[in-house]
Amino acid sequence: MAKFHPMVDDSIPYRNMTNSETKKKSLHRLIRKLDVTHSARYQRTPEDTYCNVYSFDYCFHANVYLPTVWWTDESIEKLERGEDLTPVFNDTVVPCYSNALHDWFLKWGECYGWKRMHSFTEIQQLVNTEGGVGIICAQRKTLGLSGHIVPIVPETGSKKAFRIKDEVIYPLQSQAGKHNYTYFSQKRRDWWNNDLYASYVLYYHD
Repeated sequence: MAKFHPMVDDSIPYRNMTNSETKKKSLHRLIRKLDVTHSARYQRTPEDTYCNVYSFDYCFHANVYLPTVWWTDESIEKLERGEDLTPVFNDTVVPCYSNALHDWFLKWGECYGWKRMHSFTEIQQLVNTEGGVGIICAQRKTLGLSGHIVPIVPETGSKKAFRIKDEVIYPLQSQAGKHNYTYFSQKRRDWWNNDLYASYVLYYHD
């Protein structure tokens, strides 16, 4: 259950919302503090990987909503009828892994301030200039197997997206998964187009 909750650690910085520069600088401080390559919270086990947990932690401390659990369809019907419900794990709410997050973005993302994007160039530019949060989320063809979700992060002087003629081909990303990377772009190339995945979505939150 612990990984479905935010970390209790007052030393983890939140995104400084003063302006675009403070947003970007604080996101990089956050990435360094989360330390995805070394933190025990994100290390894969024989059964699981934790891309959704890392993305949740990143979004939580960036002051952006991304669920780790979500209401069941039955619970949503009751809420829409005006009934009061208490979140109860594996009863009224269930885990929201990357496959489910793909559909959550499409159905609910706009309600929580997420904007769907269709261009890596555009989303990287927004992340770079506004200090916002970008997400790539891919759904597995076999839903019982893991999908993947990865934050798109602001570029630095040394950490860059991969471009061809000013077009972003591989955005700058940070991930937990089978392999954990603090920053990467070319290392995994266009992983979202892997035959394992049925679909992917891009979303941005300012």
